[in-house]
Amino acid sequence: MNNPIKMLSKREWILWICSLTVVIVSNMMTEKVDLLTLGAALVGVTSLIFAAKGNVWAQILMILFSILYGIISFHFRYWGEMMTYLGMTLPMAVWSTITWIRNPSEENGNEVSIQKLNRKHLTGLLLGTVVVTGIFYVILKKLDTPNLLFSTISVITSFLAASLTMLRSSYYAVGYAANDMVLIVLWVLASVENPMYIPVVVNFGIFFLNDMYGFVCWKSREHSMGSLKT
Repeated sequence: MNNPIKMLSKREWILWICSLTVVIVSNMMTEKVDLLTLGAALVGVTSLIFAAKGNVWAQILMILFSILYGIISFHFRYWGEMMTYLGMTLPMAVWSTITWIRNPSEENGNEVSIQKLNRKHLTGLLLGTVVVTGIFYVILKKLDTPNLLFSTISVITSFLAASLTMLRSSYYAVGYAANDMVLIVLWVLASVENPMYIPVVVNFGIFFLNDMYGFVCWKSREHSMGSLKT
């Protein structure tokens, strides 16, 4: 596999460095720096930058992020987040890694090819979302999960984001951006009880911006591919 850092444009270098700086500063401003939260955020930001380039290293880093974020969620008893990332996002990231490696772009072998969703994909996404939501809701309710409504919505957005990533759809970034918004709410609520989680809110704010950048990049590449074919 190629070195993804060498693929970054000047604009992406600036976005990456600025994102890392904001994350580091926000984490350092707390009374006690949580190295786990900081490490997870740095891995997450880097993964999103590589994802915007359609590089498979994004999925490898997502596997690591899922593990770290699952541990963080466990500490606050956000069982939904823990189970979602360890039991769903992580294995789907492994699957996405394999899928991305097997489907390089014809125009640039360092990027994954973009797939347009068909009716079969959409039907599978709908049925999968209903089943996953139902199962997780029952489990989360029995575990007396804090902020059950938002935790359930997070499961939905996480499933859609991970599934769209696996399907190599440009809308994967919209799914993750939606999930970022839900997680911002969840961790704001957690920060009310414990201010040490404020950096997590900032982290997901940065993730949201990077996910939107990823969507713009994939849509631009998708449009270029369409222009070449016509």
